[in-house]
Amino acid sequence: MHREELHDGWRLEAVDGPEHVAGRAVPATVPGSVHLDLLEAGLIEHPYLDRVEEGLAWMHRTPWRYTLDFVAEAVADRADLVFEGLDTVATVRLNGRVIGRTANMHRSHRFDVREVLRAGGNELTVDLRPALEHAEAVERALGDRPHAYPHPFNMIRKMACSFGWDWGPDLQTAGIWRPVRLERWRDARLASVRPLVTVDDDGTGRVTVHADVERASHAPLDVTVTIAGRTGHGQIAPGDTTATVVVTVPQPDLWWPTGYGGQPRYPLSVELGTDGRGLDRYDRHLGFRTITVDTAPDEIGTPFTFVVNGKPVFAKGANWIPDDHFLTRITRERLARRVGQAVDANLNLLRVWGGGIYESEDFYDVCDERGVLVWQDFPFACAAYPEEDPLWTEVEAEAREHVARLTPHPSLALWNGNNENLWGHADWDWQGRLGRRSWGLTYYEAVLPSIVAELDPARAYAPGSPYSPGAVHPNDPDHGTRHEWDVWNRIDYTHYRDHVPRFCAEFGFQGPPTWATLTRWIHDDPLTPVSPAFRAHQKADDGGGKLDRGLAPHLPAPGTFADWHWATQLNQARAVAFGIEHFRSWWPRTAGAVVWQLNDCWPVTSWAAIDYEERPKPLWYALKHAFAPRLFTVQPRDGSDVVIAVNDTDEAWAGDLRLEWRGFGGTLERGDTLPFTVPARSSAVVGSAEEGRQVLVAESGDVRLVHVFGEDVDHSYEPSPLTARAEPAPGGYRVAVTASALAVDVALLADRVAPDAVVDDMLVTLLPGETRSFLVRTGAEVDPAAFAGPLVLRCSNALRAPVRAR
Repeated sequence: MHREELHDGWRLEAVDGPEHVAGRAVPATVPGSVHLDLLEAGLIEHPYLDRVEEGLAWMHRTPWRYTLDFVAEAVADRADLVFEGLDTVATVRLNGRVIGRTANMHRSHRFDVREVLRAGGNELTVDLRPALEHAEAVERALGDRPHAYPHPFNMIRKMACSFGWDWGPDLQTAGIWRPVRLERWRDARLASVRPLVTVDDDGTGRVTVHADVERASHAPLDVTVTIAGRTGHGQIAPGDTTATVVVTVPQPDLWWPTGYGGQPRYPLSVELGTDGRGLDRYDRHLGFRTITVDTAPDEIGTPFTFVVNGKPVFAKGANWIPDDHFLTRITRERLARRVGQAVDANLNLLRVWGGGIYESEDFYDVCDERGVLVWQDFPFACAAYPEEDPLWTEVEAEAREHVARLTPHPSLALWNGNNENLWGHADWDWQGRLGRRSWGLTYYEAVLPSIVAELDPARAYAPGSPYSPGAVHPNDPDHGTRHEWDVWNRIDYTHYRDHVPRFCAEFGFQGPPTWATLTRWIHDDPLTPVSPAFRAHQKADDGGGKLDRGLAPHLPAPGTFADWHWATQLNQARAVAFGIEHFRSWWPRTAGAVVWQLNDCWPVTSWAAIDYEERPKPLWYALKHAFAPRLFTVQPRDGSDVVIAVNDTDEAWAGDLRLEWRGFGGTLERGDTLPFTVPARSSAVVGSAEEGRQVLVAESGDVRLVHVFGEDVDHSYEPSPLTARAEPAPGGYRVAVTASALAVDVALLADRVAPDAVVDDMLVTLLPGETRSFLVRTGAEVDPAAFAGPLVLRCSNALRAPVRAR
């Protein structure tokens, strides 16, 4: 097998469009996208700046042509042109002859070009028709189906959020977005390799490799599988195209999610040959583990609990969207940083949401390395999808490709049929609009589960999220998975406690990006919550109104934009932490809390914990605290408040719990010390949180809770309780912060001092007289006094307003 990448020397031109681009050829980067090439050529401004997105709507209906001149050797046996990803509606020509047409961004395409390829010079062209026009044509042919946003994204197999979402831009990318290459081969090639990993009851690891080949001759073929120093062999007789080879590995080290054990992986090689001559090779790394989802009915309803190597796991998770709207800018290094931030926030699961893509090998490989479980949605989201061609055939082809592709990854825990489509059909007035037209149910209940059962039978599958089995409403809290969106959309975040779901797969609250990110991309003067460019980067319906209404019960109304920015970030962090602690306190009844969302795809006010520029928002620190391995939390039980200890470790948590009730001035009004024991991986009530005093401090060892009763808007805090002293330290600056009075949710917004500055912790409540040392990492040389500035050193106290009348 000889593989030659065809990435250099491409040209791009608009076949039609505005005068400044039509017919003008510019250099093209492959893999890449049209927007980025036009940006590089100086023909457009950056789409993420201010309101530039709005001015690029002409690109939605512009056709494009990619052209490459390349030299090839004479064809010996077989020659294939392979596109790993075309975005999206493409006609591919080689030397003027059409060799293929595509209409699916989610799958690869292989074209036999042995009759077309020339020895010497060749011309390859890829014509891209506007995806929107294709989707509109399919909609006219098959009939209208409901979809959550204006464009008919459900009529084309393309990343749904490319057409805009309530956190993403409407840019409708186009391009050759994954690698393209010329492959030459003789006799046979490996068309598909599926290593299926199981662990027997006695601890023996078993790898069953299913190898499918494409032939160019009738030669007998050999398949050799090697893993962990053990080798297995298989033969493929002339005329046959499949082999199955089983290799057993005695007592391999098991792969675990982070927080439960290590992530050992073993190199796997699959070699295809004939008569002692190598033809093709496949290399991956495998981990030995078992993963199931417990859905056996119980006295409450239907649980949804991940079980890894026989051990139930509370899923501390976040939803994952594409990490850049321009997918080709997402490098392995960027993914490693993002997954690293997830692990550092004590997460153990990422859900790849169904309005995005099947994630890359790099994404899965990084999750394998870091021990992050992955829940992968099939790409269906918030819409009714036709079950007729041209979509049916494409759906089946893409699903088969990716289910097979992802079999080696130990991190892959679940295939999920769709995002919110079962819920949409039940509650979003779809049924009258649909009439008798199909809407995707056959995909979720028949096509997709049958493909998973055939190609990856040990992997769990769920028809959708949210999902409840049987005749139960799909978002029933007692059955399966639940999405909680009344909070944020309608009611206050304290209503998270209204339900005790078996598994909460989506919940969240918005907040703006960090100051450095915001001010790099948005340049309104003055900058306000309703200034034009700021509003263009707020995609949620009534997003600004929901932020203000969500703030009002908890924090004073901010008087400046800087205060509004800090208050809404703080409220986002508190809202999500409130939900997480509620859900964790109900383990094992509730078996997962998957926050919406971890990351952003552009600079935007959104639900993300990490903004587009990779900076952690205050929410990220709240996740780190709320998902800590050990946690004290105040929760209502049987009509009174109690202290619950959550122990998500393999060791029992035993010690003395010190409870202190204090006033805002620090006066100790009452104290108590209680012995407690919480078994491994469990939660328990360990004390009373009797209300009536202002502050409860619960502490044991290095775990501390400072719980303020009531809402900040009702309290008369000392407005300026903090002083700080900063000095240079290895890697940045050490900042010692001292509180003269109770200081609630202390934060250093370090990016206001230097764009690369990141503080090690945030949202720490200090009692009067306490000092906390923070480390700010930055490569910049700054005036240390800047870290004590009033817009940098923050707490909720400074937002204080006079106590409102009741």
